[in-house]
Amino acid sequence: MSSVYLIRHGQAGSRQRYDELSDVGRKQSRLLGEYLAAQKLTFAAIYSGALRRQRETASEVLDAYGRRGFQPPAIVIEPDWDEFDLGKVYESVAPRLSADDPEFRESYQQMISLMPDERAPIHRQWVGCDIAVVRAWIEGRYPCPAESWEAFHRRIACRVEALRPCQSGEAIAIFSSATPIAIWAGMALGLANGKVMQLAGVMYNSAITSLRIRQEELRLFSFNGVPHLPDPALRTFR
Repeated sequence: MSSVYLIRHGQAGSRQRYDELSDVGRKQSRLLGEYLAAQKLTFAAIYSGALRRQRETASEVLDAYGRRGFQPPAIVIEPDWDEFDLGKVYESVAPRLSADDPEFRESYQQMISLMPDERAPIHRQWVGCDIAVVRAWIEGRYPCPAESWEAFHRRIACRVEALRPCQSGEAIAIFSSATPIAIWAGMALGLANGKVMQLAGVMYNSAITSLRIRQEELRLFSFNGVPHLPDPALRTFR
């Protein structure tokens, strides 16, 4: 039975610059690397999604390992661990929701008006517009040329088969994002789509989720752990 450590990326930038780590995100990632290295946790393989925020998190962690004299394996970039593209989902769904729902239209216009202010809370929170857009996407209420929820879920779920050849007793690290990690946790627990998104919504930046994998069976051992973040100010969600 192999151990899989799914690691969410550190805090990202504002909504306009979301695919890069903020200064807080880099600190979270460094602290994570220092914690894992102090635990003498070694990995037989390290994977990362292709998104910049995922790769930067992995690099910060490996740098921390290097400072402690460890030589972890090179990061293997695997785009199948990428998060779904929320921007493209918004482009397809938000105009249709705005036409059908005046309350959403008003909230969406307010959110857009706040976007230029990088200090606005909307850059660090999941707001009502996000929830409404993602729910409509998952339910398939509107045609969407972007990746469908079903295709996205299938892309993430299929990664179990890719890891099956790993040797028993090996530990594997995977740097990804909230929803892919929530999908795997949901698969282990037999959760439906809505519950999976609830898991994603409460996941801390740089959190560790651990599972055991035997063939294609997943067992959840821990979820959303941040032992490397003793300072509550560093426990961020977005």
